[in-house]
Amino acid sequence: MDNAKILVVDDDPDILDAIGTILESQNYQVVTARDGDDGLAKLKVERPDLMILDLLMPRKDGFAVCKELQDPRWSKYANIPILILTSVREEAARRRYELETGLALNVDDYLEKPIDPKMLIERVDNLLKKTKQAA
Repeated sequence: MDNAKILVVDDDPDILDAIGTILESQNYQVVTARDGDDGLAKLKVERPDLMILDLLMPRKDGFAVCKELQDPRWSKYANIPILILTSVREEAARRRYELETGLALNVDDYLEKPIDPKMLIERVDNLLKKTKQAA
């Protein structure tokens, strides 16, 4: 999906730069946010095709963002795929989220840091293709 808009939510400016560079090299538009509150605000304004979300951030973390997005008031954003990109191991993150919320961590894909640029592009491309087919 050429020119798709991707929202990247991470508190680390180096990570935001790295992901931005990788995605822009593939002709994606990149919008960034530094924490969960900023990420949710940008989600409303920018209406991205995909969100890449870190779990560990100050103020509102990725776990809180995922939980908030399950609220019916956010239902019009439910079709935006979420790719978790974090240093937290997947099993640990899923277990923590279930313990805190009683819900399964409902995300479309999960990548652990450090970032493998080829893997990131592959996962983003696949999620966007799947979303396009479902539409």
